[in-house]
Amino acid sequence: MHEARQYTKTENDTVTCSVCNHRCIIREGKHGICGVRINDKGTLFAGTYGKISAEAVDPIEKKPLFHYLPGTTSYSLGSVGCNFHCQHCQNWHISRTDLKDAMLRDLTPDEGVRRAVANGSRSISWTYNEPTIWHEYTLDMGTLARKQGLGTIYVTNGYITEEALRELSPMLGAYRVDLKAFTNDFYKKICGAKLQPVLDSAALARELGMHVETVTLVIPGLNDSMEEQEQLIRWVIEHLGPETPMHFSAFHPDYKMTDRGGTPVATLEKIYRKAKELGLRFPYLGNVYHHEYENTYCPACGAILIERQGFSSRFRELDVMQCRKCGEHIEIVRDVT
Repeated sequence: MHEARQYTKTENDTVTCSVCNHRCIIREGKHGICGVRINDKGTLFAGTYGKISAEAVDPIEKKPLFHYLPGTTSYSLGSVGCNFHCQHCQNWHISRTDLKDAMLRDLTPDEGVRRAVANGSRSISWTYNEPTIWHEYTLDMGTLARKQGLGTIYVTNGYITEEALRELSPMLGAYRVDLKAFTNDFYKKICGAKLQPVLDSAALARELGMHVETVTLVIPGLNDSMEEQEQLIRWVIEHLGPETPMHFSAFHPDYKMTDRGGTPVATLEKIYRKAKELGLRFPYLGNVYHHEYENTYCPACGAILIERQGFSSRFRELDVMQCRKCGEHIEIVRDVT
């Protein structure tokens, strides 16, 4: 196995992992909450280094990322394990599986970059399960990827520590973070975590120059009140900037959360309109296909800049980073070289 970074050794062969904000104290022979960072005789090992469970070439809109290399494909990789225990996880078959039972195959960092280039992708995404716990592997692959002119993307729950995120920052281009709710009670009961570290990491990613987009899965009866959504939107505008794309996505029952129905489209539309009213430049709806609120509109004149249907996109009135109709500057990443 590959020795981990981001940990310290303590007495009696115990280690403290510092890759995520659980900061697990791991005794010899045990693993962290994630299930994949393992203490063997006082040395912490990254059990999934070079091990993948999923590999695909996805439209970047599937992440979803709407303002980072739009209209391109992203070479996407996942492994197993997670530092959250979300009751509504849609990838539970890989996030909750045991290393011993997982169907994993080998992929070295340089081979991953080679495949990304060969299939014409403009970026590499670490996704499907939580990339924070894959720290060493993504760091090595991402460093190689940037040398090849590829974008690099974390699709993350945002529980990474400051020191781990700073270590990634020279190679990490985009930080697509879930803001699952805006109450600590939700994070504690539904995810087994805390809210503040997620907010802190999102703000730090922005400070470090990464492109940041947020996703909130709107769950009926849990985080769908307009009061909570307004508080969340205001926080993003104040700490990440009004140009930050925010995606509000429809929930559907899955895993251990089948006790409620899907999100009404009317609820999402109400949140969208509130976001615009509060000054957010680029709100979006997700998991509601063929909806006008998937499009990118010029916040100044309302022209359709990028038209979307599902994961496909068509450029309309966007001229590189400017609206053709009125000349408004549009905050969007078109090139990473």
